[in-house]
Amino acid sequence: MRGQSVLAQVTGVLERCGIAFMLTGSFAGAYHGVPRATLDIDLVIDPTRAQLEAFVEAIDAAALYVSADAAREAIMLESLFNVIDPSTGWKVDLIIRKSRAFSREEFSRRMPIVFDGVQLAVATLEDVILSKLEWAAKSEAARRAGVEAD
Repeated sequence: MRGQSVLAQVTGVLERCGIAFMLTGSFAGAYHGVPRATLDIDLVIDPTRAQLEAFVEAIDAAALYVSADAAREAIMLESLFNVIDPSTGWKVDLIIRKSRAFSREEFSRRMPIVFDGVQLAVATLEDVILSKLEWAAKSEAARRAGVEAD
């Protein structure tokens, strides 16, 4: 199973569960014209607790690995959890949409596309860049905190 097959499986289950989502990260960058090699797919999702429970149950039935506890923790903390295809090693990071104003706006700007034969929504190029810059700043701050703690 290739990456787009896992993407199609996961987005299909998200749609059946009524969970809004958007492609972000390196695959969104590739869609916008900046490809790079990766074995993980990032999707921002906006589920209710009930939708998330239905999603976890459906993913487990599709022979993909997901931790129900990690999914429940992610929705409480507005963080992320993974779905993994054990046969290929492909990983889908499911990032719970944060409640802050920027995240709500970013999610509202998502654009419908077809990517590798899969219909889905993608973050705008500007939002992909802003997210990468924010991630880099947080990573640098964490690195500095670790260095200073030594």
